[in-house]
Amino acid sequence: MSQSYDRGTVEDFGRWRSFTAGMWAWLFHKFTGWVLIGYLFTHIAVLSTALTGEAAYNDTIVGLESLAIVRLLEVGLLAVAVFHILNGVRLLFIDLGTGLEAQEESFYASLVITGAITIASVPTFVSGVF
Repeated sequence: MSQSYDRGTVEDFGRWRSFTAGMWAWLFHKFTGWVLIGYLFTHIAVLSTALTGEAAYNDTIVGLESLAIVRLLEVGLLAVAVFHILNGVRLLFIDLGTGLEAQEESFYASLVITGAITIASVPTFVSGVF
């Protein structure tokens, strides 16, 4: 005979409010990893236009650089990459035993540094489009 399982809080979407910084760091790290994998395929697709000739590649790059949405997506890509790198370094230190007592502070520091780098880079990325 099988027993029924009471899912309880598993199906309670209000549980997001009770997540700790460590859970949010894990979720953001997974999300940014998947975004970077998706970007890798996009990057390969754009680079593959070089196989058809130099003119096709140059037309593709010029066409993409002229789109404002592409420039904004590049800013998002920078934010994703910077957070993923900083959180990875944070996890490395935690795995090495350094910073175990300051996990929450280091996660928030990763977010703040990511935000600062991203905001500082916006003028560089969107220059010439707007």
